[in-house]
Amino acid sequence: MSQKLACTVARVIAHGERVYTLVLRPEHRVPRFRPGQFLHLALDRYDPTGFWPESRVFSIASSPDSRDEVRLTYSVKGAFTSRMEAEAVEGRDVWIKLPYGDFVVDAVADVALFAGGTGVTAFTAFLEGLAADTTQRVWLAYGARTNDLLIYRDVLERTAARAPSLSISYVVAAPLAPDSLWPRLRCPAETQFYISGPPPMLRGIGGDLRARGIAPEAIHIDAWE
Repeated sequence: MSQKLACTVARVIAHGERVYTLVLRPEHRVPRFRPGQFLHLALDRYDPTGFWPESRVFSIASSPDSRDEVRLTYSVKGAFTSRMEAEAVEGRDVWIKLPYGDFVVDAVADVALFAGGTGVTAFTAFLEGLAADTTQRVWLAYGARTNDLLIYRDVLERTAARAPSLSISYVVAAPLAPDSLWPRLRCPAETQFYISGPPPMLRGIGGDLRARGIAPEAIHIDAWE
């Protein structure tokens, strides 16, 4: 069951090039959610007797184990995220409803993850929860416009240090493509593929994987954007 919660913006982290992370403190613990799910965020006050205000959806970047705090990352691209940049300041109240979505990484099969820019937030909760002794192989290709915008690099490298099953490739200022991971895969035909990022990247990688013979049901696209 989804819940609607008031939150205080506890922290705003500016990463440069109008990319931000918000750390939100909800009025009470958020409901249980699965890694890869998303929330709706509204800036205008929510009146429980009326309609939910204008909102946008964002992947929940924080761990399901951290239910007293919610983290999301966004890039300013349009009118709503421009409002967020101006209005979602520290101490401000915002409203969220969550959880939603079924972009949940398979916990058993080998997986290949493609993350473009802030699309990495669809995977951070899954990766932070990766068990150190898992036999599941996880390959991540993480791309951004600049090195500074690989903003979850520290989190990912801490995970890779304790979970040897995780392998990471970084791609800067170049398009992400299956070639960045393909030679490392144990068995592409038995691997599940997950793609999160800008729409052109989703289309490009999805089409490339289908052309390589990957079954459509093994290609999972985070298409809510």
